[in-house]
Amino acid sequence: MTNEPVPVAAAPRRVSLYNAANLLTAVRLVLVPVFLVLVVASEMTEPGLRMAACLVFCLASATDFVDGWIARRFHLVTSFGKVADPIADKALTGTALVLLSAYDQLSWWVTGLILAREWGITALRLWVIRYGVIPASRGGKVKTALQIAAIAWYLWPMPESLVSVGPWLMGAAVAVTLVTGADYVVQAVRLRRAAGGGGE
Repeated sequence: MTNEPVPVAAAPRRVSLYNAANLLTAVRLVLVPVFLVLVVASEMTEPGLRMAACLVFCLASATDFVDGWIARRFHLVTSFGKVADPIADKALTGTALVLLSAYDQLSWWVTGLILAREWGITALRLWVIRYGVIPASRGGKVKTALQIAAIAWYLWPMPESLVSVGPWLMGAAVAVTLVTGADYVVQAVRLRRAAGGGGE
């Protein structure tokens, strides 16, 4: 009988809370009140402040794409990131939509519909999280890109000839928002059924 060494399982890699992905998420959260102040100060009538608000919004939105890529690429996913990232996204988009509606740039029903979908899907993900994670789909990424483009179009003081493009962009964003929302609902139901949670 030989005394061969018994392989020892490697300890799970611990990811520091203080990493680049989480830092970008925190920056996005900090930029939300900055964006709000700029829009309110502009009252959607002062071109310079509208441009500044639009740039801050676009910068904050860009961190959403970058922090996710960094977290996946360098294995920096943390519990904080999983919770804070969607909250930061919804806070930024929600603030922008509410402000646009408050200043009569966007119909309230559009804002209500998008926010209901966004927060509804977030609640749905939490509802099925013990059965598994619903991954972000390509459609979800298209939805996010369209929402960002539409909001930025409304924020920037466009010349009169280009103002009419905004509603078309927002219409496309709303359509994709609803379609992807329905897809997430289907995925959540399938996930619960596959995990044997459908009868609970």
